[in-house]
Amino acid sequence: MALLHVDFFSDVLGMCMDMDVILPQQTSGQIGMEGKAGDGRYKTMYLLHGMSDDQTIWQRRTSIERYVSQLGIAVVMPTTHLAFYTDTTYGMKYWTYISQELPKICREFFPRMSDRKEDTLAAGLSMGGYGAWKLALRAPETFGAGASLSGALDIVEDYRRQTETPEGRKALFEGIFGSVEQLRGSDDEILALADGLAAVRPKEELPPLYAWCGTEDFLYEGNLKVWDHVKKLGYDLTCMDSEGDHQWKYWDAKIQDVLRWWLKTDLDLQ
Repeated sequence: MALLHVDFFSDVLGMCMDMDVILPQQTSGQIGMEGKAGDGRYKTMYLLHGMSDDQTIWQRRTSIERYVSQLGIAVVMPTTHLAFYTDTTYGMKYWTYISQELPKICREFFPRMSDRKEDTLAAGLSMGGYGAWKLALRAPETFGAGASLSGALDIVEDYRRQTETPEGRKALFEGIFGSVEQLRGSDDEILALADGLAAVRPKEELPPLYAWCGTEDFLYEGNLKVWDHVKKLGYDLTCMDSEGDHQWKYWDAKIQDVLRWWLKTDLDLQ
């Protein structure tokens, strides 16, 4: 595999941005790891970070490069700061950046990345889990599937939880989404997005979705609520829970399950 640290300029955001990119490489002489790179264009996973992190975190906390080495896929790990993958009310267009500009930039920089939605997955944890489902539901022409690990899928409830405590982040969340009333039912709410897409597409054209959340996670009840809702709408949802809270030892294991689900493989990625 090749690991690239990419600094570039975003016209949408008007500032320099960062992403780390894993690209397939055919190798045979590495100790303890085999690299594969197939013919044609690469399937690509956009792997999103959570609230406290940046583009380096999946490399620092998991073995993502090792897991994908035998799969022949590319992985894009962008930074999007603490903006919930949203065109914020304070004027920074992080949604436009992540859903439109970034895929275009990646495919210009790395022309062997596939531009087919069937070959493009959005995945992430916590805030990034919300972002991943949002990409699949709001930009399904680009992102053909979405995978959430411990995702903030019930974003209205998360907004309330984050802002109603004495040490809450009211100014931050209002700066991103506006008021909770503005958020509810908008294109930034997963429930509303799922409703809207299901209303205009037949079930067989809805993007497949994956989710996992630990039963001790503070986001667990919100996940159950959203999973039940999208299942009733007819989405192809693979969801599961197991013992666990909000930490990396679970996400390191579950990102392997995401890869097996998306690529329909039973490879041992350890």
